[in-house]
Amino acid sequence: MFVVFASENCWLFNRISAILTDMEKKVIKKIQEAVGQANLLTDVEDRSCYSYDASSQNFMPDAVALPETKEQVAALLCLAEEYGFPVIPRGAGSGTTGGALPVQGGLVIGFSRMKRILEIDPDNMIAVVEPGVVTGELQAALKKYGLMYPPDPASLKFCSIGGNAGECAGGPSAVKYGVTRDYIIGLEVVLPGGKIMRTGVRTEKGVVGYDLTRLFIGSEGTLAVFTQLILRLLPLAETKVTFLLSFSSLAQATRLVAEILAAGLMPCTLEYMDKTAVQVVRDQITWQPPEKTAALLLVEFDGDQAEVAQQAQKFADFVWQKKNCTLRQAADEAEIKELWQARCSIAPACLHLRPHKIAEDVVVPRSSIPKLVQFTEQLAQELNLIILTFGHAGDGNIHVNIMVDKQNQEEYNNGCKAKEQLFERVLALGGTLSGEHGVGITKSSFLAQELDATALSVMKQLKKLFDPHNILNPGKIFPAH
Repeated sequence: MFVVFASENCWLFNRISAILTDMEKKVIKKIQEAVGQANLLTDVEDRSCYSYDASSQNFMPDAVALPETKEQVAALLCLAEEYGFPVIPRGAGSGTTGGALPVQGGLVIGFSRMKRILEIDPDNMIAVVEPGVVTGELQAALKKYGLMYPPDPASLKFCSIGGNAGECAGGPSAVKYGVTRDYIIGLEVVLPGGKIMRTGVRTEKGVVGYDLTRLFIGSEGTLAVFTQLILRLLPLAETKVTFLLSFSSLAQATRLVAEILAAGLMPCTLEYMDKTAVQVVRDQITWQPPEKTAALLLVEFDGDQAEVAQQAQKFADFVWQKKNCTLRQAADEAEIKELWQARCSIAPACLHLRPHKIAEDVVVPRSSIPKLVQFTEQLAQELNLIILTFGHAGDGNIHVNIMVDKQNQEEYNNGCKAKEQLFERVLALGGTLSGEHGVGITKSSFLAQELDATALSVMKQLKKLFDPHNILNPGKIFPAH
């Protein structure tokens, strides 16, 4: 409910009363005038669809707006500043840290109706898109021009470019190509109060003023709202070759990640799965890894025909020197999909182990992956938990899933302890607490463990500068106290 009241710094929603006040009716009417009746959702059934994301938590918004233009977005942020209600930008809701959840109520702005590819410029290899464009659909459209947008999060079939930008999403190809921030060179954003601003360039180089574009990427909707994004593109790789390595030794598999790159090989994908992850997907895939498989590595090389052939041969020669592992090369596109089945099946399949999971996406230096994985095995044994590890080993980004049943209080408490100890170990290894999922609400209480007091203070000052009344996505990133 829109019950507005005075506070020290801003006006906020309060959903205590079930009766709309005259002020609330006025605010609803103004929002409706800004976006049109068809683009405003107020029924409980409609709003509930925007109350959750992949973090498995629920917070009901007071209303949902689905703008179609940047002018409508600007009008909404102008109203938010005037009446003091929170605004929560939302992509496709695929985030895992609660970044798109309306934890203080307020107005969710969904971008499903701002999903146009505004421009594809093959000569200069750039694209201009609206934030609601689905990442996979953009990649498909670019193939017609012989171009590619490299960031490839696992949810690319339904996640949006705007959401990817808000979280600085990565994906399997990050080992070679980098992450979202490496391919967004310019933005159009709306600031609290409704001002529209452009940042960045349409060129390969540009150093005029501060790099505000990079500041906004990964800010999780706390500083501004994206309405257009300028993307840097690359020529589409001519060909690709895919290998699967099966290991009887987990330690050998994790050590090999750093060895592959140190050998001068440059895969575009280097994915890892531990024994538990392999076991949980056995019923989901059409092929079966060797019975004593302790880990899998999925390795791909892309580029022109000559380059890929050279890299593939060098890799095969490199692997044949190793013991206790088997190598399989996909013969065609059908076999590539078959080999990827295992990696793509983990997320849904692991819920057969326990009904809930504490899913983390930590990053350590590649050489420290063996130590991290060994530590998770110790944690699982000491706390009597099921913990599986998998993910983007090529850049040290390991997904750690701690499986729990929240109805079992002891098990859930142990899961929370495991998360705390995992984070301590990751930082001790010189890593970071999030590689691509962001902070949101699930990691905010751990922020001070990674950032020093000065850095945290500067970040809060930046938030205050851009959003003095704490209108944009309040409750995210920074701990409540």
